[in-house]
Amino acid sequence: MNERRDATTAGGGRTDPATEAFLAHRNLLFTVAYEMLGSAADAEDALQETWLRWVKVDVGQVHDQRAYLVRIVTRRSLDRLRTMKRRREVYVGPWLPEPLLTAPDVAEDVELAESVSMALMLVLETLSPTERAVFVLREVFDVGYEEIAAAVGKTPATVRQIAHRARRHVDARRPREVVSPSQAREALESFRRALETRDLQGLLDVLAPEVVLVSDGGGVKQAVPRPITGADTVANMIVGGLGRTRLALTSEPTLINGSPALVLRVDGEIDGVLAVQVEDARITGLYYVRNPQKLTRIASATSLTLR
Repeated sequence: MNERRDATTAGGGRTDPATEAFLAHRNLLFTVAYEMLGSAADAEDALQETWLRWVKVDVGQVHDQRAYLVRIVTRRSLDRLRTMKRRREVYVGPWLPEPLLTAPDVAEDVELAESVSMALMLVLETLSPTERAVFVLREVFDVGYEEIAAAVGKTPATVRQIAHRARRHVDARRPREVVSPSQAREALESFRRALETRDLQGLLDVLAPEVVLVSDGGGVKQAVPRPITGADTVANMIVGGLGRTRLALTSEPTLINGSPALVLRVDGEIDGVLAVQVEDARITGLYYVRNPQKLTRIASATSLTLR
């Protein structure tokens, strides 16, 4: 991307202040954009637009560079989010966020891991663009109301009302509890063993009665056309589907969006990424991304941060 240019002074070697400031906050800006958009590709585009706007600013006159950059990336992301909402209305089948391979430090940061989890990102999809921007900035990044107001073009009083409404909406739909990475790994390992051995009872033992399976093929790969609910239905569909194929299925544990997940391979080729939501030691959500256009960020870890 252009923002990683070698901007140097005439003296040679020193990066200019605008570039230094942007690169110092780049991971934060990407995290803000990704949590607003659910798409790494669109988040990168928002960062590119932020950079193009930033280099036109007199950096010496900016009192709080971090806040100023967050304001720019929020505006760019809001513009994109409104366009994406229309695009997703014609998306083939269920839509899931683009999975990101993340380093262990993301999983260790409970607040960050929850904020980028598939389960919460799906809840954020039910908010309006402005509600999502306000919720992300306030609840995830602890941005002040006046700064949020400047970013979304509302008064602070209006932002407070939006924040309250969005928080109430999310709280009613977000997972009931946040489990530790070790608990999630344990449940996922039980699921993995049952999956690879086609063990129906093993699946039933680890799936919560109200489990929901969501599969995203984007019209490119075959996927379940609508969410499937219920342990019996989900387990029988998985075992039945595996029983109809002679292809070799393998699964590899990994960390996706800060949580334990599986990369599934069929005959050695990546078929998709399976993220899970775990509550009370059982899996309540299965999120399977097969759309190859969304599997470009699972080869190397993406750096995320709340600061």
